[in-house]
Amino acid sequence: QVQLVESGGGLVQPGGSLRLSCATSGFTFNTYTAKWFRQAPVKERELVAVITSAGGTNYADSVKGRFTISRDNAKNTVYLQMDSLKPEDTAVYYCNAYRGRSGSVRGPYDYWGQGTQVTVSS
Repeated sequence: QVQLVESGGGLVQPGGSLRLSCATSGFTFNTYTAKWFRQAPVKERELVAVITSAGGTNYADSVKGRFTISRDNAKNTVYLQMDSLKPEDTAVYYCNAYRGRSGSVRGPYDYWGQGTQVTVSS
């Protein structure tokens, strides 16, 4: 049974910090690219951050310098450290694990969590 379970969301004041966690199980996490997406009401889903199986990272321009994605393969967990939060960061945050087809690897495989609400408001 594949599972991705987000935690760490909540209400925080502008300028504050939160750390989101996504605990995964049921697949070989260390071979997957992990991503964080977010979606605000009546807005399109936005890719926030990416970390590859090799540890390389990329960020949306809107969060560069404020957010940090990391992974702990021993715990099958991906994290999103969010600092200097702004009201426009308010959204439901989703974690994702992806592995494309390559050589003998079957797929692609694309797994999603249920999401966790982040609200930034004074």
